[in-house]
Amino acid sequence: MTDTPRKTPDTLRSARWFAPDDLRAFGHRSRAMQMGYGPEDWVGRPVIALINTWSDANPCHAHFKQRVEDVKRGVLQAGGFPIELPALSLSESYVKPTTMLYRNLLAMEVEELLRSHPVDGAVLLGGCDKTTPGLLMGATSAGLPAIYLPAGPMLRGNWKGKVLGSGSDAWKFWDERRAGNISDQDWLDIEGGIARSYGHCMTMGTASTMTAIAEAIGMTLPGASSIPAADAGHIRMSSACGRRIVEMVWEDLVPARIQTRAAFENAIVVAMAMGCSTNAIIHLVAMARRAGADIGLDDFDAASRVVPVIANVRPSGDQYLMEDFFYAGGLPGLMTRLRDHLKLDALTVSGRTVGENIAGAEIYNEDVIRPIDNPLYAEGALAVLRGNLAPDGCVIKPSACEPRFLKHSGPALVFDDYPSMKAVIDRDDLDVTPDHVLVLRNVGPQGGPGMPEWGMLPIPKKLVKQGIRDMVRISDARMSGTSYGACILHVSPESYVGGPLALLRTGDIVTLDVAARRIDMEVPEAELARRRAELQPPQPRFERGYGWMFNRHIRQAHEGCDFDFLETGFGAPVGEPDIF
Repeated sequence: MTDTPRKTPDTLRSARWFAPDDLRAFGHRSRAMQMGYGPEDWVGRPVIALINTWSDANPCHAHFKQRVEDVKRGVLQAGGFPIELPALSLSESYVKPTTMLYRNLLAMEVEELLRSHPVDGAVLLGGCDKTTPGLLMGATSAGLPAIYLPAGPMLRGNWKGKVLGSGSDAWKFWDERRAGNISDQDWLDIEGGIARSYGHCMTMGTASTMTAIAEAIGMTLPGASSIPAADAGHIRMSSACGRRIVEMVWEDLVPARIQTRAAFENAIVVAMAMGCSTNAIIHLVAMARRAGADIGLDDFDAASRVVPVIANVRPSGDQYLMEDFFYAGGLPGLMTRLRDHLKLDALTVSGRTVGENIAGAEIYNEDVIRPIDNPLYAEGALAVLRGNLAPDGCVIKPSACEPRFLKHSGPALVFDDYPSMKAVIDRDDLDVTPDHVLVLRNVGPQGGPGMPEWGMLPIPKKLVKQGIRDMVRISDARMSGTSYGACILHVSPESYVGGPLALLRTGDIVTLDVAARRIDMEVPEAELARRRAELQPPQPRFERGYGWMFNRHIRQAHEGCDFDFLETGFGAPVGEPDIF
């Protein structure tokens, strides 16, 4: 790194707290000494924040108690002073109604932690779905040098000699249990075998998608996103992150130098090739807006038409998991196949370009990471649809649904909320056929609240018993990245704020045409106008607290669901805190 002058000890941000000969700095130094530190710990050394999202309720991050010590070791090796700052731990498994309600809260916390403390740079420890975008959004807004350490995927699941994939196989075997094909003992054994180590989901769910995106943007060291959590290489990567962030501080390598539009274009290409989670769109749009990059749905759809899915990983694939992907060459290997689509001169936290990072990468299993001319799916993982049901767009994952549904017309079966759907979906007398289009509304950003992962609506039990395992489903919610099926998601604007989905009625014909990128309800405009005139506003979701603030400031799905006041264009950058 020679294009920017190196910082000197007197220009370190932390020196504002520790260096002056005044009463306030005396207090900072004396309180550090109260904790057992001495001047040799901080004088002339970058202070590195370790933003740790560990908690007892987050199995994806169960190893972060130890990994934070591994990062500290690296920081000390490089001559830095590490301090651990705990942050909100968004456990996808346990937080209700959805972690998406709190992604922006984590981003706010990270931004303010970094701004308010005497730190010069940060290592961000995350991996569970919303922690990756939340941490990166906050660090981007704070503007200090930062490097992301992904938690890593868990090991493969196992049951009776079968390889289990987290999430994806849970949905599959749940349908078999509903059909009466899974015993109580087998169900208990599956529970114990599907997630058998720490780490995030090892399917190509939202967690693996977003850590790969973090690497593609350039915010991780090369290969960091693919290492299994239980692999010793993950310990070594943790220490490497600690060493590297110290050098990044001296180089003043801030996120703004890395997170350009080109970086986000690279992330979109990689996401498409990996068979990414549909959640990638919402998070990438929000992350890009924090960085001041103009990224929207059209960028994803354009990439989807030219970038094939070449990562043969469930749920788009039918056999392999992230552990296999790592052994096959990981993300650097996959990116070598995408050279013609990537901006290879984009800078990364390594101090080198994307092209330099992947120069020596190899692929060791061509069935896991396919050649471009032998893809798993000829187009990208996601398609953006528009029409009179979704004028601002919605998304489908065609690589993970039955091909026969890519062009489909059928009558709608509409549910206004999740409880009403759950109350009847298992009834044997439900008036539904495999051609019906299941619709769940009022579950978007404001309606959910927080846009829960309810978009993979359950197949009606009477159809499950007939062997039906997929049908068209539409909602303004999201779905888990481990999910699959003909699910149309993120309908925008959402029904709760009066979007067209609120006008749809049971029996209306819905037409889907993925090739034409269309989603429409076959209802005359005059009838839609009549229904809109009769539409009653819903009851408020919150009357106080964080939820009250959330519903007044949350953007719609196509805009990334960030808070309006946190986006870069909302106001002038926040300056350094006063120290008096």
